[in-house]
Amino acid sequence: MVGIVVVSHSRALARAAVELAEQMLHGHRPSIAIAAGLDETTLGTDAVQVKEAIERVDSPDGVVVLLDLGSALLSAELALDLLDEATRARVVLSPAPLVEGLVAAVVTAAGGGTTADVAAEASGALAGKVAHLAATSGAVIATESMTDGDAVRGVFTVGNPHGLHARPAARLVAQVRTHDARVHLTNLTTGDGPVPASSLSRVATLGARQGHQVEVSVTGSQAAEALEHILALAGRHFDEQDAPEPPRRPTETAGPVVASPGIAIAPARRAGARAVVIPDDEPGDATTRWRRLREALAATRRDLARTRARISRETSESDAAIFDAHLMLLDDAELLNEARHLIDSGFGPARAWQDAVTGVEHEFSQLDDSYLRGRAADVRAVGDQVLRHLLGIDTGLGARAGILVAADLTPAEAAELDAGLVQAVVLAYGSATSHAAILATAKGIPMLVAAGTHVLEIADGTPLVVDGDTGELLIDPADEVVREYRARLANRNRAEAVAHAAAMRPAVTVDGVTIAINANIGSVDDAKAAADAHADGAGLVRTEFLFQSRAEPPTLGEQDATYRAITDAFAGRRVVFRTLDAGGDKPLPFAPVAAEANPFLGIRGLRLSLHHPDLLLEQLRAICAVAADAPVSVMFPMVSTLDELLAATALLDEACSGHRPDSLRVGIMVEVPAVALKAAAFAPHVDFFSVGTNDLTQYALAAERGNPALATLADPLDPGVLRLIAELCRQAGDASVSVCGEIATDPVAAQLLLGLGVDSLSVAAPAVARIKQVVRTIDTMRAAKVAAKALTCASASEVRRIASE
Repeated sequence: MVGIVVVSHSRALARAAVELAEQMLHGHRPSIAIAAGLDETTLGTDAVQVKEAIERVDSPDGVVVLLDLGSALLSAELALDLLDEATRARVVLSPAPLVEGLVAAVVTAAGGGTTADVAAEASGALAGKVAHLAATSGAVIATESMTDGDAVRGVFTVGNPHGLHARPAARLVAQVRTHDARVHLTNLTTGDGPVPASSLSRVATLGARQGHQVEVSVTGSQAAEALEHILALAGRHFDEQDAPEPPRRPTETAGPVVASPGIAIAPARRAGARAVVIPDDEPGDATTRWRRLREALAATRRDLARTRARISRETSESDAAIFDAHLMLLDDAELLNEARHLIDSGFGPARAWQDAVTGVEHEFSQLDDSYLRGRAADVRAVGDQVLRHLLGIDTGLGARAGILVAADLTPAEAAELDAGLVQAVVLAYGSATSHAAILATAKGIPMLVAAGTHVLEIADGTPLVVDGDTGELLIDPADEVVREYRARLANRNRAEAVAHAAAMRPAVTVDGVTIAINANIGSVDDAKAAADAHADGAGLVRTEFLFQSRAEPPTLGEQDATYRAITDAFAGRRVVFRTLDAGGDKPLPFAPVAAEANPFLGIRGLRLSLHHPDLLLEQLRAICAVAADAPVSVMFPMVSTLDELLAATALLDEACSGHRPDSLRVGIMVEVPAVALKAAAFAPHVDFFSVGTNDLTQYALAAERGNPALATLADPLDPGVLRLIAELCRQAGDASVSVCGEIATDPVAAQLLLGLGVDSLSVAAPAVARIKQVVRTIDTMRAAKVAAKALTCASASEVRRIASE
């Protein structure tokens, strides 16, 4: 039976289409595979996914591939290149409409049709709809290509402040590609052109500035419709919402947000700024070389699509739109044809691609308009990204000593930063409570986030000063400013040395209250580092590090061995294991969750674990086994109701066979505001509460923790958040209260938290000594008065002001 593959930008769309098609079947069913989306929520297509999907449903009867639009076809074509010759010969790419075509294809395949039969039925699937509409509306509907007649023409005046630069040009090209028409543009003001409107590189180099008149010439079966849509798009200024910001002065800052404290003075090291060296000899024949280039293009397209989706979610669609231009360049027919021509002429794929890109870059650099000339850097950035994939060269992220400047960092990228080389990080986007920020803090690397896109224009090697205490970024500062910061850095280093010398001593306040300073850890190595830093224990072990980046959950034996290694590192000091905290922004393949409109308010934390009780039960068995030999606590994340806690503790009792080890304590994370307000209901059932200020702040202020546009709003020192913590401490009874969020590393916050009644703090290992020293300067009676005053403040900034007096 013929196999069927569905290639779509949307995983949800593909699943729905398959579900609809399968409802038409009774009895035999063909094999259907989906290659859709880059993940559950990110739109895009991936050639490797398509290849693997074809291989899953392949049989001697062959495979028919149905696609939605745009890059789906390019991904499918590349997938064919990646297949072996025998498999490739059995695959048919169908131009049929996705939904109607899939229904027809599935029915035909189930009836024993050949690939030709299936493809033909799929392609004719619109016939019924066309006939119906023509009969009922009297509309003239074209079902065959019309002969090209004379071109239809129109003229528009460019209204965009920077003319047809990358973003409006990308929007125009995208519109053109939706029509069966050939479109050419001529700049009537300068006489340049005509250029094909389907090529971003050619459109952007037309030199069309604001006020220029551009003629649109269109031929093809949909010429009139295409012209109408293009002129309408031009009338909307190509949907460009706001004019790009003018370049800032070199020393001007955009008010970055502190994500990790500290001071650094070093040259800027731009992500991906390392030169790419093209090898003299690139093996393979022309076909092999072209395939290698196509694979690199596909890998780059995946990277850009993920970045675009993340920026769209975290900032705005307008900010993300610049990546549309980058993606268009990867599909640009003129650019690809030139690269293919050079490969066929004997060039290697890297040399051919570089030369083709250099040609486009040169065209931009020769334009009169300074803004458009500056877009040559965008062409080079995309070109270099492809070359790095092609040659297997990493981005150089953090590989050179200095201050890393980047658009954003994924948690995986942050985890790879070398604190011996990266003296600080400056991000154009990002959030102070993101996982990347947490990892930077754990490494002791100062970080500023949400600094603005202008930081991406900082030249590699430019002197920078990062003040992770005040949130200042100084670009090319004066010598006297550098001397002042060097003096401050020296004083800070001396204070750190004093703190480290006293780190093995307990943190006792001025009035004699001992405060436990524990560590947040996410690996066995973290545990060893925290123990060496003289942490009083582990206040938070993020056990999800064992579950992530794998297709199957860890076994009971793996978990037991890892948890024992962590308790061994702390040598008798208490260790708090948080059960699996996944879902939301941390999906797991073996614990799937249906697509959610708002994952942060969906199935995550304990909710996810209770949906997969066998997974939680296995983890609790491992924790109970370790608790028999070491002081261990278990902590449940993202608790909202008492029923959830009781369900979790019932599984805990089952895991311990009804007999909890004497050393085992039970607690919950306080991340949901309602839990803080009804803590008295939980108190009889727990030994401790641990406040996750990152999520508590997110939910209390309705400000997504990973959204840089809300970075200044999502401040855990907001009086509303502090009131929640105060109420928790008031209702906690005999249960202790700890804070394990990133705010615990803030000296100003430490005073307030102790004043509110918090018993212990849990911080990244590098901050243990410093926070112990801070606690030794606090008088809890005075701190209580400051905290009470803070609760009456109107804003987080006012709280910081009165707490610093």
